[in-house]
Formats: sequence, C-alpha cells, structure tokens
Amino acid sequence: MAGGITDTGELYSPYVGLVYMFNLIVGTGALTMPKAFATAGWLVSLILLMFLGFMSYMTTTFVVEAMAAANAQLRWKRMEKRKDDEDEDSSSGVSDSDVLLQDGYERAETRPILSVQRRGSPNIFEITERVEMGQMASMFFNKVGVNLFYFCIIIYLYGDLAIYAAAVPVSLMQVTCSATGNHSCSVGDGTKYNDTDKCWGPIRRIDAYRLYLAAFTLLLGPFTFFNVQKTKYLQIMTSLMRWIAFILMIILALIRISRGQAEGHPSMAQLSGIRNLFGVCVYSFMCQHSLPSLITPISKKKHVNKLVLLDYVLILAFYSLLSFTAIYCFRNDTLMDMYTLNFTNCEIINVAFIRYFLGLFPVFTISTNFPIIAVTLRNNWKTLFHREGGTYPWVVDRIVFPAITLIPPVLVAFCTHDLESLVGITGAYAGNGIQYLIPAFLAYCSRKDTQLVFGSGTVNKHLSPFRHTFWIVFVLIWGFSCFVFVTANIVLSESKL
Repeated sequence: MAGGITDTGELYSPYVGLVYMFNLIVGTGALTMPKAFATAGWLVSLILLMFLGFMSYMTTTFVVEAMAAANAQLRWKRMEKRKDDEDEDSSSGVSDSDVLLQDGYERAETRPILSVQRRGSPNIFEITERVEMGQMASMFFNKVGVNLFYFCIIIYLYGDLAIYAAAVPVSLMQVTCSATGNHSCSVGDGTKYNDTDKCWGPIRRIDAYRLYLAAFTLLLGPFTFFNVQKTKYLQIMTSLMRWIAFILMIILALIRISRGQAEGHPSMAQLSGIRNLFGVCVYSFMCQHSLPSLITPISKKKHVNKLVLLDYVLILAFYSLLSFTAIYCFRNDTLMDMYTLNFTNCEIINVAFIRYFLGLFPVFTISTNFPIIAVTLRNNWKTLFHREGGTYPWVVDRIVFPAITLIPPVLVAFCTHDLESLVGITGAYAGNGIQYLIPAFLAYCSRKDTQLVFGSGTVNKHLSPFRHTFWIVFVLIWGFSCFVFVTANIVLSESKL
C-alpha cells in the first residue's frame, strides 16, 4: 500500500539492495522500449533515455531525503511524547493540549529548538523505519496535496493493471494463433495481421484475444478480493525468468547481427515517436513509489546515493544494449510492441522450447504481479476514503473496492491492446507525477518542515546531492512542461487523423 508505516523486514547488504532495485526497475517497460526506440530514432532515443535516467536518479535522491526527514519526525514525536509523559508524572499542571499538538509548525513554536537538538541523537535522520510515500505525503503535504498524491498513484496503478491485462492475452494470442494453420512460426517475420484475421477456424484474432482476456480475468481477478503477498521464492523465480529471457534476446540478436543477417536500418530522429518514447522511458525508470521498501532494509546506508547512481548507470547501459541490438537486428516495421514476440519466428531461433519460452515469458511474470498490484490499488482506494475511527460495511470493503479496482483496467484492455500507447500514456501522465512532481514536492516540504522543527542549523545526513532549490524548481518545471507537451502532441496527432 502507498500509505502507512510497515515493518522494515530482514536487513540486507547495500549490494543486495542494488540488485533488488535493478530487478524492480527493469520490468515490463523494457519489453516495449525497442519499438519506441525504432519509432523515435536511435539518436533522439539515446539522448532522451540518458536525460530521463538522470532526472529519475535526481528524484530518487529526493525521496531518500524525504524518507530520512520522515524518520527524524517520527523520532522527534516519540521523544516529545516521552518528555510529556515524564512531565505528567512529575507535575499535574500540564494541559492535554501540550501533549496532543499535531501540526509541525505549532510543535516547533511550543518546544525550544535547542532542547530538541540536545535530546536528538547524531543519527536522528537515520532511515530505520519504513515510511511509505502515502505516509510521507500525509506528514508533509496538506489535505489537498495528500488527495492529489493518492489520485496520481491510483491512476498509475490503473494504467499498470491495464498494461498487464492486455500484455498477457496479446502474448497468448500471438503465440497460439501463429502456432496453428498457415501462420506457424510467422510472428515477428514482418507479416502484418489485422484483428479480423482468422486465428482458429471461425475464431478471429480479436476474438481469441478477448477469450484470453476473459480467462485471465476469471483466473486472476478473484485475488483482488483477498489479501496476497509476494513471497521470497516468487521473487526469485520471476527474477530468474526475467534475466534468462533478457539475456537470451540480447544474445540471439547479437548472433544474428554478427552473421550479417541484421535487417534494421534505424533513423537518427523521428519527432513523431517522441511522445510514446517519453512515456516508455518514464515507465521503465519507475521505482520511486517502492523506494521505502527497497532502501529501508539496507544495513549500511552511508553511501546509498552512490549505490543508486551505480544502479542507474547499469540500467542505462542495459536498456541501451537491449534496444540497439533490437533496432539493428529487426526492421522497424517488424518490431513488435512486446519485444519477446520477435523471437517466436523460426528463422530467428529454430529451438521450439526457446521460442515458446520467450513468447510466453510475459504471461508467467506478469501473471504473478497482477494480483499484487491489484491489492495495492484496492488498499489505496480504502486509504483515500478512510476516516479516523471509521470502518467500512462488509459489502463496501469486500465487494465495492475490489470491483472498482478490477473492472476499469479490464475494460480498457478489452477496448485496446496497443501496449506501446498504454505504456506511453501511463508513463507520460501518472508516471510523470509519481517520478517527478511528487518527489520534488516531498523534498521541498520536508526541508521546510525540518527547518521549522529542528532549526536551520540541522543537516539531514541523507540530503540529496541536488540540494539547491534550483533543482527542485527545475524538476517541477520539467514535469509540468511534459504534461503540456504530451497533451499537445496527442491533440495534434488526433487532429491529423
């Protein structure tokens, strides 16, 4: 869930944390990146990928800084409560209002700053408690800001579920329709199929897609009505499959290029493809909403920002390698929205097991993530409408919230299976807010609140390297500009149709 304080969990080394972050970031978005690279041109794509990677790293350091400030606030509250309890024991002249003050500004004015600093330990900003983004928003934002945060993350999770709900049926449709009749081994060979083309007998491809979507919904949808948790062994299994699939695709593409069988001739720049490329890149660098779960259990956080930077450099190199091998190996018009489907062609690989493994790879990994994302979205809906001391009726809690979580993304997937557009729009709008705007506001508000509570001389040990206010303003301007650019691009594209 986006809000609340949860258990830190078992500690692990900084390098294990680096691997976990790598696995989190490199996910479904990477499979749509080669097509986005091809449509935008290799030079524009590389420049934009590097710039967005830098921006994502910057906002990641903002979130880490806000996590440290939130931990300091929680420690300060406990010290204040302990002090008030001691005062109550020694004297009965303390009023209830002194104990129950909640606003940060009132707290700062009530308690002398020097006394707070004396009582505070040198590690007051140490990140030891996992404070999720929703809880940080409630600590540092006003009521409007908190509601906007939940609105943004809910829209992002809806987009995530729609992408997942479409990706699995698309993969199943492409593999099974191509494995029958005259289409055997023809996926990724440049043959263009319409949704109305036959799949099996009288069943059209679009009919097969919707049948798979219905089966996917019936099999995984019920998990939305219950509580599910990602297990350690499930993480290991999906991570292993992901790495096998990515390494196989890169090796197969390199072999084809080395044999002189490469067909790709990518252009340097095509401005019409920037919109989707932007959304795909934002989506492919998304990790800010999960940073509390990743950073808090790291045992030694002294050099956490350097480790995060190393992670981003490795991810940037990996995305570049995957995308460049793809756009030079395959012609632009043959690259599939889901890159794994390019390797179900017999001419690319004649080992049937590998073809089916890569073709069905999204089915295995996405199917394990869908229930987890759905439960996360459902819990965010509950948190958004929750009132202190209130409880939901059974029907609302067990039926209404799961239903409003599951139905919209399935309807979107029913109407379209254009994965590149789904990823592009999700990343360009909701992803833009989560990756840029929310971290920038968290950094600004947490710095302001920290100065008011602890004094201007107090230094957050996890302060972002981009500590000047200029960087926060730059990120905010960039984020809002992206909203305008993407919207204008969509409007202009639609007007030309």
